[in-house]
Amino acid sequence: MREDAKEAALKRLKRVEGQVRGLIRMVEDDRYCIDIVTQISAARAALRKVEEEVLHDHVAHCVEHAIASGNKSEQRRKVAELMEVLGRTER
Repeated sequence: MREDAKEAALKRLKRVEGQVRGLIRMVEDDRYCIDIVTQISAARAALRKVEEEVLHDHVAHCVEHAIASGNKSEQRRKVAELMEVLGRTER
C-alpha cells in the first residue's frame, strides 16, 4: 500500500475499533436494541469505506503496475484476483 493510503486506512480502522468498543458497552449496558442496530450499521458502513479505499489503492497501484508491465499473465492474475475479491464482498 502507498503510505498515505495506509495511514488513512489505519485512521479509519482505529475509528471503527472505537465504534466496536462502544457497541460492546451498549450491549453490556442493555441499551435499546434499535440504538445498537443503528450503531452496528454505522460500523459496517465505516468498514465498507475502508474496504473501498484499500481496493482503490490496490487498483491504482498493483493493478496499474501489472497493466503497465505488459506482462499478460500478471495482468490476468491481477484482474482475476480483483474479480474474486469483489465477488466475495457481495456476500
